[in-house]
Amino acid sequence: MWKRAVGYGALLATGTLALQWLDYQRMARMHSGDIYAFLVAAAFLVLGIVLGVRVFATPVPPAFDGNPKAQAALGLSGRELEVLQELAAGHSNKEIAAHLHISPNTVKTHVARLFEKLGAKRRTEAIRRARELGIVP
Repeated sequence: MWKRAVGYGALLATGTLALQWLDYQRMARMHSGDIYAFLVAAAFLVLGIVLGVRVFATPVPPAFDGNPKAQAALGLSGRELEVLQELAAGHSNKEIAAHLHISPNTVKTHVARLFEKLGAKRRTEAIRRARELGIVP
């Protein structure tokens, strides 16, 4: 009994598929211009999106390296670089001392050496000079 039901189901499915195919063929013949226009419009849409993403994508900025040549020329130590980065971040001597786990007097010594090496008299001048040299971002 179930074999006969499956057979009738397969026959109905084949008939439905044939009718749908004929309906598709009729629609394709009647609306071929519309179908072509849709395909061309879709292709231009995809092309526009791809080109827009490539043209208007923001370029990747180069990685910041800290200008090792300038650091070597000035003779900056690793700890002085850390203090300089903290200065550039706008921290006070007490905050720098807390971040780096050193005493405030040590921070003052490093800042004085930085001023001397960078030829600066104030923090802002030292930071500006370091940024010009590419030592800090």
